[in-house]
Amino acid sequence: MPHPSSQAAQRIEAVSAHLSPNPPPPTMSTEKKPPITCHVLDTSLGRPAASIPVTLTLHNPPSSLSQSGLTFTGTTNSDGRVTSWTPSSPFSADGLDVIFKRAGDQRYSLTFDTESYFGERDVKTFFPEVEVKFVVRDDAKAEHYHVPVLLSPFGYTTYRGS
Repeated sequence: MPHPSSQAAQRIEAVSAHLSPNPPPPTMSTEKKPPITCHVLDTSLGRPAASIPVTLTLHNPPSSLSQSGLTFTGTTNSDGRVTSWTPSSPFSADGLDVIFKRAGDQRYSLTFDTESYFGERDVKTFFPEVEVKFVVRDDAKAEHYHVPVLLSPFGYTTYRGS
């Protein structure tokens, strides 16, 4: 019978042989994540809230672009996330990634059409829409801004995510 310490050494050697010394790099998505994202979880069902129309508005765009806000639209996917924004302002064809990089503090809001979401299930909601306002400071534009919303027909909670 082999010595217990040699059995342990053989096991370690066998396991080590299966490990790659240079693991493959993590797979990266070819789609670039926008600088502002959001995520909605329906706490009344305990799952992501899909198909919620969301409007992202920049309230203080440079005056050369618009006197009013610039808007982008998106819809939550099956995981409750907005993964891309479409410009909906007639004054700018620039995407959010371009607008976001412009100098200065930027005041944004995310508006979630909760009435249409709950209406699909014949649920009457107290909040027909949820609006979350926030500021992106000029010196923090290298950061990603993620805004999760926990939602039910009679309440919501939000915070700055990661």
